[in-house]
Formats: sequence, C-alpha cells, structure tokens
Amino acid sequence: MNKKTKALTEEQYKEIIHYMKTGFCGCRPNERAATALVLEANLGLRISDILKLRFCDIVRDGDRYRLEIVEQKTGKRRIFTVPLVIQQYIENYCLRNSIGRTERIFPITERAIQKQLAIVCDYLDYTDISTHSFRKWYATEIYKNSGYDIALVQRLLQHSSAATTQR
Repeated sequence: MNKKTKALTEEQYKEIIHYMKTGFCGCRPNERAATALVLEANLGLRISDILKLRFCDIVRDGDRYRLEIVEQKTGKRRIFTVPLVIQQYIENYCLRNSIGRTERIFPITERAIQKQLAIVCDYLDYTDISTHSFRKWYATEIYKNSGYDIALVQRLLQHSSAATTQR
C-alpha cells in the first residue's frame, strides 16, 4: 500500500465524484467508476471487494439490509448493515444499467478505476489520492462522527491493530 495516500476532504470527495459522473473536456463521464468509489467511501470496503459485489449479495434482513463478504485481501468474513440510502443507490444504479441480481455490479478492473481517478485528480490538481483514499475518508468520517472512537473504526475496517487504523 502506498503510505503517501491521503484521506480525502469532503470537498475533494464531492468534486472527484462530480467530475467522474459528468466528465470534462478530454474525459468522458464514467458513472461505473464513480459509483464504485461512492460505495467504497460509504461502506469502507476495499475497492477489490467492491468490484466483486453482486446486487444479490445485499440481503434484506427484517427492516434492514446486510452484506456478507469474505475480504479478498485478508480472507476475513465480514457482515454488516448497509444503510437504506446506499441499498437504494445501488438498486437504482443496477436498474439504470440493466444489471441483473446475480451479475457483478461493476464489470471493470481496479486498474481501470485507478486510471480514471488519476485523470480526474490530475484535472483537479489533487495529489497523493488513490482508490484507497475513499476507504480512508470513510474511516475519518466514522472516527469524527463517533466522538473519536478509534476502537470502533478498527472494528469496522477489520484491522488487527489500532496502529494500522491510526495510520
């Protein structure tokens, strides 16, 4: 992992997603890459796990939705609640793009997303930002909104040590 990778600011997050979705001179819109990064920022999953998702992986559980995955990097099993607004965001994306329940939501490579992100960041003059910056943004938001509970963030990211989480 690139240690220089920074967490995004709220403004950077919004700008990157905006320009990915709308495109700009010399760069076509890429809703697929933008949506994958939105999920990374809102679920805290690694991009490699986002790219394996199928809509049927998000299961209704009473009045909530849950997602159960085995993390590609660590092999750890992870079950967590998906906020309704995110479930609906994914469902609408799948409907708009005719993606079936059992198909991968993002038939795209990690490299393709990295390349798109690099083009947008170059255009916006942002440095040291990678796909992992979106997971770091998620962690930072949880940390701030929980009253600075590092143990909570460590648990949500499935880190084995608080030192990893603090980095």
